[in-house]
Amino acid sequence: MNNGELEVEFSPQGTLVERIRAGGMGLGGILTDIGIEADIVRDGKQTVKLGKKNYLVESALTADIAIVYAEMADPYGNLIFDKSARNTNPIVAAAGQITIVEVMQIVPLGTLDPENIIVPGAFVDYIIPSKGVDWKWVWEPEIETE
Repeated sequence: MNNGELEVEFSPQGTLVERIRAGGMGLGGILTDIGIEADIVRDGKQTVKLGKKNYLVESALTADIAIVYAEMADPYGNLIFDKSARNTNPIVAAAGQITIVEVMQIVPLGTLDPENIIVPGAFVDYIIPSKGVDWKWVWEPEIETE
């Protein structure tokens, strides 16, 4: 980044999520006034004036591959999320050309309550059963095993 070998773009978190949502919905981008006064956000971006207010033009974001995590899926890829996983995983799933979901539990067709399905299977290409996580925080001590 500092050596000019990597291009980095700064985007406030809410703006980032809206850009991903726009990409998943097929929009070209969004208008926002968030960050318009910050050089690190505004540099190199087009601005427009609507009425008496200026906005940044933020392009939509999509991905070749989107990887999401869900609590439950059926074989068609209909997804149910747990708690905060529901915030951005559905938006990311919609914005991927290919969407891969890691899921804790794959249930038989007809098991999921349609009212609880957040992402329809039309957005899911591959379902991978989760094996849980195998990581620790960097500050956790090493536990020696014999």
